[in-house]
Formats: sequence, structure tokens, C-alpha cells
Amino acid sequence: MTKPSPINLLLIEDEDYDVARVRNTIQQFRERIQLRDIVSSGSEAVELISANPDHYDVVVMDYQISGGLSGENLIRKIKSLSPTAQIIVITKRTINLNDLEFANRLIDSGAMWYCTKYPGDIEDYIYQPTDFVLSIFNAYEKAQLERDKNRSTNRLRQNIADAINARRIVGESPPMKALRQRIRQCANMDANVLIFGASGTGKELVAANIHYRSERSLEQFVPVNCGSLPDDLIESELFGFSKGSFTGAATAKKGLFEVAHKGTIFLDEVAELPLAAQVKLLRVLQNGEIDKIGRTGSLKVDARVIAATNKDLEVEVREKRFREDLYYRLNVVSINVPSLKERPDDIPDLLQHFLEKYSRKMGNITPVIQPTALDTLKRHQWPGNVRQLENLAQRLLFEGNRIVDEAIMSKVLGLSTLSPANTTLNWDPNNIMPLREIEEATRREYFIFVRNHTESDAEAARKLGLAPPNYYRMSKKLGLK
Repeated sequence: MTKPSPINLLLIEDEDYDVARVRNTIQQFRERIQLRDIVSSGSEAVELISANPDHYDVVVMDYQISGGLSGENLIRKIKSLSPTAQIIVITKRTINLNDLEFANRLIDSGAMWYCTKYPGDIEDYIYQPTDFVLSIFNAYEKAQLERDKNRSTNRLRQNIADAINARRIVGESPPMKALRQRIRQCANMDANVLIFGASGTGKELVAANIHYRSERSLEQFVPVNCGSLPDDLIESELFGFSKGSFTGAATAKKGLFEVAHKGTIFLDEVAELPLAAQVKLLRVLQNGEIDKIGRTGSLKVDARVIAATNKDLEVEVREKRFREDLYYRLNVVSINVPSLKERPDDIPDLLQHFLEKYSRKMGNITPVIQPTALDTLKRHQWPGNVRQLENLAQRLLFEGNRIVDEAIMSKVLGLSTLSPANTTLNWDPNNIMPLREIEEATRREYFIFVRNHTESDAEAARKLGLAPPNYYRMSKKLGLK
């Protein structure tokens, strides 16, 4: 069994008699309680703690210590220097059990516990010895809990910083600077957000940046591709179900709104939701309640909703495919994500970002892109937007050229935009690839082609003859999600 660490104690006391009484009180616990330092003034204590903020677990201090800095002011100063240190106050004041005003002042200042120095006829010890020692142990436990919590919070904050860095928005063009400003504004409020943008512009990236910069950043960010949810499973996926609510429901299932409780749920391709699901989503937005299948009564949830679409929802409303009341509930704040052809000056930075990202993953050397090759990219229309440029970067690495000139770029760009019927793969007799890899490369090329010529994942799945979940799963396997 691991021996517990000793409790490091700082005593702030200016009377030798009371120092001796404190020593006597903790003497029998000297292996667990170490009286590290004794000082006779508040200023000395502040100097010690400033030099070593994490050195002391518990501070025992005389309320009326000499040296100017004392009482609540000293407590506040100690807590500002060492927030997790726990403070026990000992005082000569006559403490009436009903003196709540004094007790509140100490607690509000940051003290954990206090006691009188002279309870009756005890001359050798401080207060009641057992209570005093127990208060030290309790203070130590509280200090440890607060330190553990701080460590966990710091790890979470580091994870958030890593998540933001991994999802950083690349580009210094005026449209992107305006977009980042809009993201900061949305992060500082808790309203629903509706993101508009063509397919492949990075709407999920925008939603993630809003979440990780908001006060909900320590909670879950739950992305949902509405176009990939089968119509008959949408309700159970979003809102969950209770055990035994239908045949096969052997266990209860949390819906995605429950998973996102206190965090953010991102509804991508929200226009693909059928009308029945839109009604239930409207109830969540209006009342903050979900109706789980098989549950009597509603369940409260607190999830911020960010939705995205590449469709004109006003047209969808006029055509009765999207509820008008839901549209206005979602569109409290709107963001428009610019297409890639609206910001061609960002293409070199974006391409370099993707090349470095996938070079690290693949263990390849990042190729050098010549200026003429970049000019070729800037002239392109980019129907697939940033997603298409990301796919191009992966293709460049797959081709294995160390230097990419205009000719190579035109060739690779042509392969990524021509119809598959006209696409030809370059066979290298010195590098015969397994059939599985050729099949995967061909399938990936066709998925890219179809997605670049459709409005949404749901439409791409329909044209490929796939169920939306299967399309999403295969796209993820091919590295397209």
C-alpha cells in the first residue's frame, strides 16, 4: 500500500505560546502533518507563498496577526497566490455560535474553517484537538480535489487548443478575415446559428470553431449529417429511445441531443430532414425538451444548435419542403461561408496546409509547388470548393512528384475534374500495384467526381444507388470525410 504524502502546513502566528499549542496539537500526527514553516506576520507569509505557490497544502493563521496585513485581507491575498491552499483561521475573538456575520466574512474571503483559540480550560492545545486535526485532514483532501480538478481542466483546455489548431481556418483574404470575425461574434453568444455555403466550403469547420471558442467548449461537439440518417431511424438517432419501447430495444439509447447536453450539436445538411423530423426538432428549439420513444414525459436538454445547408432555405420554405417556423428558429444568427473561387488568393496557403498535413500522415516529403502551377489552380472554377482542393493535395502526394510544375498540376487537376469515363490511370511497369489498391483509387476517384457534381451527400448517395449511411461510411473509409 502506498504511503500517503505528508500534509505541508504553514503556520502564521506571532505568539510563542500559541505556536507551542499548535505544535502540541499536531504532535501525535507528525508523520502525516509536517509543520514546514512558521512566520509571525502576514507579509512574511505572503513572501513565502509568492516564492512557492504550490508548496503548502494547508495554512493555519491567526486572525489578528501583527504586521499590518491580517484578517480577511490576508486570506484573500493567500488565495490569490495559491488558490488551492486551504486556510484555517484561529482567533482570540469570543465566537458566539450565532455570529454568522463573522463566519460569512471569513468564508467569503476564502477560508475553509475557523475556531477559537480558547475553548474553556484547555491550556495545552488549540481548540478541541480532535476537531482541529480533523479540519487539517479535511482541508488537505479539499486541496487535493481542487488540484485534481485544475489539472483536469488544464488538460481539457489544452485539448481544446489542440482541437482549434487542428481545425484552424486557413486564409488571409478579406472574405476569410470577415468570416473569422463573424465566428468570434457567434462564439460570444449562445444563440442558434445557421451556416450557409456551397458544398465543400467547410461549414463543419466553421461550426467547430464556434463551439471550441464558446463557453461550451469543455463539453461535447456532436456533428450530425442529416442527409446520412435513414428516414425511419432519424427520430431514434436524434432523440433516443427507452428500453423495451419496441421489439429489439434491449437497452436504452441516448439520442444525439442528449449526448450534446451542455455542449453543441451541429446539424449538417439540415434541409434533408423530412417534415416529420422537422416538427420534433422545432419542439426542441422552442422548449428545450425531447420526446424519447417509449418514455412518458419529456426530457430537458440544453444543447446549442448550429445548423448548415447548401440550399436556399427560403426557396425550400416556399416549396413547402422546409417548415417556415423552423427556419426562423434556426436562423437567429447566420453565417455565409465563401466559395473557393471567391477567395483565390487563399489557394496557395490552403494547398500548402493540406500537403503538409497529409505528408505527415503518409510519411512523404512535401512537394514544392512552382508559381506557374499555383496560377493554374487560381484560374480553376473549383465546383467542389475546399474539399476538392484537399482531394487534389492527396492526389499530388499519391503521384509522388517532388516538384510540381504547371504541366503536372494541369494533369492532376484534369484527372480530378474529368468524368471517370475519360479518366486514365498511368500504369507503371516498375510499380505494379495490388488490385485492391487500384480498385480503391478508382472508387475514390468516382466518389470525388459524383460529389463534386451534386448538391449534397444525400443526392450523391442517391445517384450512386447507396443508402446514405453506407455512402457516409464508404466516404470515410476512402478518406473523403
